[in-house]
Formats: sequence, C-alpha cells, structure tokens
Amino acid sequence: MASPALTRFLPRCVAAAALFGALGLTGCQSWLNSQYADSLPPTSGIQPVKGLAQSVSIRRNELGMPLIETSTFHDALFSLGYVHASDRISQMVGMRLMAEGRLAEMVGPGVLEIDRFMRTVNLRQNAETLYKNASPRLKQFFEVYARGVNAYLYRYRDKLPMDLAESGYRPAYWKPEDSVLVFCLMNFGLAVNLQEEIASLVLAQKVGADKLAWLTPTYPDEPLPFAEADKLKGLALSGQIQGLSAVNAAASQIADLDMLGVAASNNWAIAPQKSRSGKSLLANDTHLPLSMPSAWNFVQIRAPRFQAAGVTVAGVPAVVAGYNGKLAWGMTMVMGDNQDLFLEQVKRQGNRLYYLADGKWLPARERQETFFVKGGRPLRETIYETRHGPLLNSALGERKHMLQPLQLSSGYGLALQSAPVNDDKTLDAFFNLSRAQSVDAAFEASREIRAIALNMVFADAQHIGWQVTGRYPNRRDGIGLLPSPGWDGRYDWDGFADAMLHPYDQDPQQGWLGTANNRTVPKGYGMQLSNSWYYPERGERIAQLAGNGKHDARSMMAMQMDQTSPFVAKLQAMFEAPGMAQPLQKAIDALPATERAKAREAYDRLRAFDGRLAATSADAALYAAFLHESARQIFLDELGPDNSPAWQALVETANLSYSAQADHLLGREDSPFWDDLSTPQKEDKPAILARSLAAAVSFAESKLGSDRKAWQWGKLHTYSWTTETTQMAPYMSASDRAGINTIKDYLDRGPYAAGGDHSTLNVSAYHWGQDFDTWLIPAMRIVVDFGQAEPMQGINSSGQSGNPASPHYADGIQPWLKGQYQSFPFQSQNIDRVYGSKRLTLIPGK
Repeated sequence: MASPALTRFLPRCVAAAALFGALGLTGCQSWLNSQYADSLPPTSGIQPVKGLAQSVSIRRNELGMPLIETSTFHDALFSLGYVHASDRISQMVGMRLMAEGRLAEMVGPGVLEIDRFMRTVNLRQNAETLYKNASPRLKQFFEVYARGVNAYLYRYRDKLPMDLAESGYRPAYWKPEDSVLVFCLMNFGLAVNLQEEIASLVLAQKVGADKLAWLTPTYPDEPLPFAEADKLKGLALSGQIQGLSAVNAAASQIADLDMLGVAASNNWAIAPQKSRSGKSLLANDTHLPLSMPSAWNFVQIRAPRFQAAGVTVAGVPAVVAGYNGKLAWGMTMVMGDNQDLFLEQVKRQGNRLYYLADGKWLPARERQETFFVKGGRPLRETIYETRHGPLLNSALGERKHMLQPLQLSSGYGLALQSAPVNDDKTLDAFFNLSRAQSVDAAFEASREIRAIALNMVFADAQHIGWQVTGRYPNRRDGIGLLPSPGWDGRYDWDGFADAMLHPYDQDPQQGWLGTANNRTVPKGYGMQLSNSWYYPERGERIAQLAGNGKHDARSMMAMQMDQTSPFVAKLQAMFEAPGMAQPLQKAIDALPATERAKAREAYDRLRAFDGRLAATSADAALYAAFLHESARQIFLDELGPDNSPAWQALVETANLSYSAQADHLLGREDSPFWDDLSTPQKEDKPAILARSLAAAVSFAESKLGSDRKAWQWGKLHTYSWTTETTQMAPYMSASDRAGINTIKDYLDRGPYAAGGDHSTLNVSAYHWGQDFDTWLIPAMRIVVDFGQAEPMQGINSSGQSGNPASPHYADGIQPWLKGQYQSFPFQSQNIDRVYGSKRLTLIPGK
C-alpha cells in the first residue's frame, strides 16, 4: 500500500540533497534523521499514558522487535495499539485510506482511479458486517486497542514521521471498525482470480474466445478450460465493454501497491515420528510483495491470561501466526475462488441504468459516493449494482473531462460478486485460535473462520493438523475461472459448500503436512476450492524434503532458505522426451551457424543444470534467460508489443497462478501459439524452442558479457526494498516525483543480488517474460521446534519500524538475507538475555 506525497517537504529535500552532495548519502541521511528525531518514541524511561490501568513494560530485542509485559489483558491490548502506532503509523493510515477509497484526500487526483475501484468494491460494508457480528467481548478488545493507537496519535500529533508530517494530511483518530477495515483490505488482497478474470477479457479481445483457453490453463494434469471459454463465444467483446481498460489499469495499479493478487506462502508441520527430538515442528513463511516496511510486524506479549509471539498486522489486535507456549500455527492462501466477474447487458433509459436478468430488464441499484480530492473540488459520482454485485465499470471508464468518467450507457457491465460475510464469526475465531492450547482446540477455532480462505496448519508437542477455512460458492454451471454471462441464471451461485466438506487432516501416516498454494485436494474433490492454483513446484519440494529423514529447527530453516527448483528437472525431461529429443536436435541443426552454436551451448548446459538457483550461479542465469526468451518467442507475436495490454495481462497472470508460459514449455505441442505469425512458414514447438535456446545465450551475453565465468543469476535478479512513498510517486506531479527521487536512497534499500524464483521454497518471484526484478518474497519466516527449550524463532524481511529515522528501519534486511533468525523466548531467564534490561515503562496518566 502506498502513503502520502511529501509535497511541502520536497523543496527543502532538494536543497538538503544539494547541501549534502559533497558528504554523500550518509550526510544527507544524518541531516534527515536529525530533522525527525522527535518522531521516534523513546525506548527507555517512564512515560505516562492516559488509558492504562496499570504499568506496562516494553523491551525490544536487537532488531527492535517488542516484548510487551503487562499485569492485565486490557493493558496488553492497549499497549499493542500504542506500539503498532509508534512503529507503523504511516502504514496504518495508508492502509486505512486505501481500504476506504480515500487516498486522493492525501495524494491528489493521480490516485482517483484506485479510490473509485475501492469504493466500488465497498470493503466498508464487509467491515461493518464483520464488526457487527463480533461478540461483545471482541468489540471491547478492538475498542481498547483503538484507544492505545489514539494515545500515541495524541502524544505525537505534532511529531509524526516524515511522510505524514510533510504531507499536510492530519490523520483522524483510530476507530475500532478501522481495524476490521484493515483486515478486510488484507483479505481483498488475496483475490487472485479477480485480476485473472479481468485480464482474461483483455486477452479475449486480442485473440478471441477460441484461443483463450490456451492462455488460461488450470493445472498441469487438468485439461484446458475450453468449456469455460465457450461462455464468451459469440459475444462482441471488442469495444463493447466500456471502461475495461480503466478497470484493468486500476486493478494493475492496486496490485502494484501490493493490495491485489498477492498469491503465495509456505507452511508445513512435522509429526513427532519424523522429528529428531520426538516432538512436533512447524514452519511458516508468508509470501508478500517486497516492500519497506514489511506488511508484518513481530510482537511478543506476556499478560496474565494471554501470551504469544508471532506476526501481527499493524492496525489489527491479533497475533495471526506464531506460538503461544503450547500451540504453533501458520497460514497460506488456499487460492480460494470466492469471487466471480459477471458480464451484464446494460442499457440506459432516461436517467436510469437497466440490466438484463433472465429475459427481464431490471433497474440497477444506485449508490452515491463523494470523493474529496487534495487540491481540487469534491466529486459526487454514482456507482451501480446488479443482482451479482457492483458494476466496476460504472465507476471507472472513459472521461468526459480529466476527473469524471462518462456514464455507463450500453454494452456490457462488469459486475463483481463476492462471498458475503452475513453471520460471520471470523474475528472471534482468529482470537480464539491464538489462545488455543492444543491442535484439537485449534481445529475448533479455525472451523469458524469464514471470511478468509486459508490453509491453517497447527502443531502442539505431539500432534499436527491442517484445516481449510473460508466460504466457497456452489456454481450452477461453469467453474468461475473466466467471466460469465450475467443475464443467464445458469451461471449463478447456489449457496455455499457445507463447511463439513472443507479439507482437513490430522496426524497423517506420512508424518508431515504442508501447503504451498498448490492444489491440495484431488482433482474432482467434492467441492470446488479454486481453479487458480499456484505452480505445483513448491509443494513438490516440500514433499521431497519433509519426507526425507528426521527433522529439527536447523533442517526447517534450511528448507525455508532452499533455492532448488523442481521445474528444472521437468524442463530437462521435456527436452529428452521421445517425441521431442530428435525433432529439437533437428531444429537446432537447421539454425544459422552462429545461432546453432549458441543453441547447442544452451541446450547442453541446461540439460546438465542441477536446478539450484543460487545468486552466484551462471547456469541459473542462463536458465532464467531461456524462460524469458521462450515466453517472448511463444506469445509476443500474438499478444505484443510488450507494452500492449494483452502482453501485460499475460505477464501479470503468470504471477498469480499456474501460467501459460509454464504450460507450453512442459507440453501443449498442438497449441496454435507455436506458430510465429511474423514469418511466412509455420513453426512448431521444436523450432520455437531452438530459437529460444539461441536467444537465451544472446540475451545473457547482452546483459552479462561474453565471459561465461562472470555470469551470475544475482546480477540479473535482484531485491530492492521500496517504500510506500516511492511506490506512490508515479501518481504524483512531476515536481513531487523529482523531489522523491532526490531522497530515494534515504527511503529505499537495494539492489541486492537475489537467488531463487517463483518455483523455489525461498521464493523470489519476478515478472516472467518482462524483467527479473523481484516482486514477491517470504515477508516473514517462523520456525517452531517443540523439542527445544525455547521453541520459536523467526525473522522479518525488513525493519520493525516504518520510520526512516529509526535505527530499526532497515536493520532486518541483512539477517533476512542470511537466514539469521531471532529467538522469541518464554522462560524468564532467556527473556532477559534476549531483550535485556533496557525498557520503556508506560504508567497510567492522569
């Protein structure tokens, strides 16, 4: 998510950069840090705070991760709010504005399309329902937490971090409902298939419904979805979907700001029989976009009726993955498809918009939204809804002038249907899970989680378990992978799958459980979880390693740092398959001499490659160059140029689930995309692969030089930690962008050489076919070994603080890169050793 422009600060920033140019970055950093030293709360001493019942101790480890020790649970919640705000107030405010669709109030008109998209989705409604359905006890928890946030906001109202202080935006006090809104925003970010369905319409406009199935595979062992694509046959899609380009662009912008299509994570648990200690183990690393700060915030709490250590989301009073002394729990995305896009036939009659439903024209419901825009006048706009949900392109579309969209008049509307949260007890269930003392109790709690689709994995000392959460629609027809005709009721939802059908397992005979966003149930399972599974390789690698020998914390950490890709062996098997080996050799021999030599070099090296995508590996660089070039050789002639919406749609969907790029490499010899339309002859798969092999060497030479010994994957593939402010810069004025670029090195970190890719356990995903910049990483890592005196260890992916002036702003990067985990002790003598004696004591204020 992105945060505010530094509009008032930028002139001073440019002047400071000039002033400290001779001193370099260090001098500029020192000056900026000194300017905002007052925005850093103290880490020692005594501080009176109104709202506390009794004194609270806050100690921090060497990376600034806090230990909150209280005498009452009330004070633990209050202090968690205070600590979250002190570490991440800019992130909290930015996420709240994003969820509300109010970013333009802080940033200006450049983000109006994002606001329009979010207002149309209407997360506020879901948040209100979730909060309404929460128990009185939980509502009180949220209220106490909000008072803690507001105690910080009141004390530091004139000493906020740089981005908030210089934006001119004064954040409102925190409401209990705001925490639920942030939760709903994080949940919305898991909506993988929404972005895929929008992209499928962009692709269909380019290649037609007949070829669409080739570009939207479901899984390697499943047939292409031709029947699903048939829903779109005969529809005049090209030019008839008013605002499709705007909807697609807004979805991409939200994805770029890390709030849509976030599609990965690993978790696994080892049963006692496969543990070196005879006690269970659990590991979890959640994959989120590379950002500064991380989406996660590590916290440890010790209170009389509650103790836990793990990751939290700043703004939400819950430990969502971690360890509580008896139970460890972690989560991954199910990739659940609980949203569908419906094409609606619409027409305007007088001042009303109508849509066709089972042969009748019905009036669309209207909702008025007012947008307040920094530096401009308020805009009042109408959003329309059908029986399936809000029409995305009623808020986004062509412009009659710069700010307001033209009214949707005729053609097709794009209605978004989402699973409701009617009688949902998700918030209570998450809290109950964090207090569960056994795997059996964890099952009882997690079965009530309906608002979010997760693979929950648990472990206590003697048992392990897995439970799928969420709510999954029963579709009368179709599988929901592609948009459906909304005027035909045959594609409507018919209730939801019974929760008793949700997959689960406990203490399996194989001795381990694990998920990695892969298909976790057999094809044809009794309910439909999804058709947008992520690539299977990470799940396969977990099975390889978890099933091999006995395990302890060290082997679990080694698995989390593993950079071996099973996809390499699959590619090699394809090269050597009986129907491919000889034709491919002939195709290589048919190339011109220079290209032939390069293709043979690539072919020989890739066949011998061990699959380890280390940052220092030359063969890994060549392998990635081949993947890059093969994607372009196969699809760019049909979908290009490479800045076209269709090509971008293909590239983006490759990040979300199993992709056409992988599908074509491993099979699909009969695909129409093997023919290169730019040549008079008709090519086949061996011919395109031969060209791709030669092109891979040429690409590596152009980027890394002719000396093969100097090739390294990490010279192509890098990590760069980008702040919220930098992410927002493209939506600002030219002068504001220039100012932010001036202090970019103060705000951002990197590049650092990266290993791995989308298919390795140590994920470092990039945009396949576009560039090699890492966008998705393990945003945190947790390992719990019940055989150790202190079971839990973990590491975040950036710093604890989101304030650039803090010493803990970026000090977590190197430990994350090197796999240097922090201990989260529960025994008193170890707590003192890890957290030391330096503490901030909060006392009740008058």
